[in-house]
Amino acid sequence: MTKFPFEVRNNVADRLADSALWLMAMLHVVMAAALLLVLLSLSPAHAAEDPTCGGENLLTRMQASDPASYARLVEEAKATPNGEGIFWKIERAGTKPSFLLGTMHVTDPRVLAMPEGARKAYDEAGTVVVESDEIADEKRASVALLARPDLTMFTDGRTITGLLGEKDSAILADGLKARGMSLAAVSRMKPWMIASFVALPACEMARKQAGAAFLDQKLAKDAIPNGKTLKGLETLLEQISALDALPIEPQLAGLVQTVQLGDGIEDVIETMSQLYLAGQTAMIMPMMRAAVPEGEADADAYADFEQRIIIDRNHRMAERAAPILENGNTFVAVGALHLPGKEGLIELLRQQGFTVTAIGR
Repeated sequence: MTKFPFEVRNNVADRLADSALWLMAMLHVVMAAALLLVLLSLSPAHAAEDPTCGGENLLTRMQASDPASYARLVEEAKATPNGEGIFWKIERAGTKPSFLLGTMHVTDPRVLAMPEGARKAYDEAGTVVVESDEIADEKRASVALLARPDLTMFTDGRTITGLLGEKDSAILADGLKARGMSLAAVSRMKPWMIASFVALPACEMARKQAGAAFLDQKLAKDAIPNGKTLKGLETLLEQISALDALPIEPQLAGLVQTVQLGDGIEDVIETMSQLYLAGQTAMIMPMMRAAVPEGEADADAYADFEQRIIIDRNHRMAERAAPILENGNTFVAVGALHLPGKEGLIELLRQQGFTVTAIGR
């Protein structure tokens, strides 16, 4: 695994957060990237790679080497409303209770197992709600993507190599080659699109190539044959548009940083996975925010990311979920990053008149 030094502004929290900021955005649309794998020339060695993931929890190392910084992250997380728990009960008088599960968009068997009680709640629900119901139908999602090539590709003559420059283009080329991919094949893709490929470790890519579905996708696909109504809170194009609207410079920087992590990406994913499995959703954003440099431009870029990718979407999802939840007996599954905070989905649903109570990790 990649070793991370602990100097000021180059410690494990910084390196993790610099990449995690954009990695979290990529994971929201990783399904879209999987649909376009046919555009890449995957080598037999890459395709056959062992799907077992490794990685270590970087925060454990940080706790040992920089306990003061770690303590500050913990305190900020504790001060975040609804920052613990990924499984919640939603109630309103006169209707059957509904349930909300925060998810992580990976195929890790630990994540797919779900918290105690979540499987029973899903099985008994009449309606299943996910971020986008298009994840249950790859052909439908492909049509949506093809209808708006400007969201995934440069249509104005620009290329990723021209934007990155010679040095960073070489870094990207080497990183893609290590993953069995060609820079030429992705030269006209938007940086967020390319990052969605390199933001996943080889083990996760191998599982997806073998047909494994991430948790939201599995819940969506299983809903209809089991007689449930399937609904989405956003369209795939709305999700991608939010990513595409991010300023180009931070996207490019995030892409290069993610590529430079190399095998260290497994450490990033494992750290996030352990936070998720422990129900410590409020630790994720402080972890990332700790790496924002002092410069005003960098702080503005982070704030823009948080507003567009997290907060704006929280409000949209809460508004669209409310009329569905009024009927009760609904199972909602959305990314866990959307749950905590004053403008998180939990608090926004309470403002809609629902009682929302944590019932699992």
